[in-house]
Amino acid sequence: MQAFGDLLRKLVRSRESGVLAFLLLAFAVAAVLAPRFYSLQNLRNLLLDTPLVVTVGMGMTAVIVCRQIDLSVGSIVAVSGMVVGELYRAHPGLPTPVAMAAGVAVGVLLGMGNALLVTYLKVPSIITTLGTMSIYRGLAFVIGHGNQINPNDLPARLVSLSITSPIGVPFLALFALLIFVATHIFLSRSRWGRAVYATGGNPDAARLSGLSTNGIIAGSFITCGALAGLAGIMYASRFGFVNPAQTGTGFELQVIAATVIGGTQVTGGSGTAVGTLLGCILLAAIVNILTVAHLSGRWQLAAYGAIILVAIVADSAGRRQRVTVAA
Repeated sequence: MQAFGDLLRKLVRSRESGVLAFLLLAFAVAAVLAPRFYSLQNLRNLLLDTPLVVTVGMGMTAVIVCRQIDLSVGSIVAVSGMVVGELYRAHPGLPTPVAMAAGVAVGVLLGMGNALLVTYLKVPSIITTLGTMSIYRGLAFVIGHGNQINPNDLPARLVSLSITSPIGVPFLALFALLIFVATHIFLSRSRWGRAVYATGGNPDAARLSGLSTNGIIAGSFITCGALAGLAGIMYASRFGFVNPAQTGTGFELQVIAATVIGGTQVTGGSGTAVGTLLGCILLAAIVNILTVAHLSGRWQLAAYGAIILVAIVADSAGRRQRVTVAA
C-alpha cells in the first residue's frame, strides 16, 4: 500500500502528470467531437488495441533509456505471428503456453541479432534496426511462403485470449498489466534498472564504474525483442489473422511515439514505465478518436510523427532551461 502511495505521489509531482492531463483533455474532446468514442464496443476496442503497444512499449523504454532505438519491432511482431501460425497449421492441438513460448523465443533470437550488431560490431542502432526491419519483414514472407495466416488456422482457445478471462477482463489486457508492473519494478527498484539509467545517462562514466554497458544494451534489445515476440501472439489473438505484409507495419512509430510522449528522452538516461503506460493510453485514445471521427488513416500517421517531434522539442527546451538555471 505504501509503494502504491509513493507511486501516486511521484505521478503527481513528475512529468507524467502532464501526460495524464493531456489524456483527460483527450477524453473531454472526444465527448464533444466524437461521442461514439464512449460506446461500449468502442471502449472494448480501445482496451484490446492498447495492450499490444504497452507490451512492446515497455521494452522500447529500456532501449531508449539506454540511448538506443529499435525500428524492427513491427517486423518482429510479424515474424513471431507467422511462426506461431505455422506451428498451429502443423500442430492444431499445440497448447497455448507452448505457442506463446515459441513466439517469445523468436523475439529473443531476433533481439539478439540486433544486440550483436549494435554492441559487438558497433553499428549505430538506428542503422542496425533499419536494416533488420527489412530483413525480418522478408523473413516473415519466407516463413509463410508469401501467404497469410487465416482465421481457420488459429484455434479458438488462442482467439479467446482477446475476449475474456475468469475475472471478465481479456487476457491480453492482463498480460500487458503484468508486463507493466514487472517493468516498473525492474527499472525503478532493481540493480539492472539502475544500470540501464546509468548506461543511458553517461556511458563513459558507467564503464569506468565497472558496468558492462554492452551487456546492458544487449539485454535491453533482447528484452524488447522478446516482448515484440509476445505481441505477435497477441496480434494473432486480437485480429484472428497474420499477414506478412501488413502485420506490424508502422507499429514501430506507434511504440516510439507512445514511449517518447510518456517522457522517455531520446537522448537516454530518463524515462519510466508509468510514463510509457500513460503515453500508450494517450496515443491509443487519439488514434481511436480519429478513427471514430472518420478521419483518414493518413492523419494517424501524421499524429505519430507530430507527437514524436513535439516530445523531442519539449525535451530539448527542457534541457536548455535546466542548463540556463544551473548556470
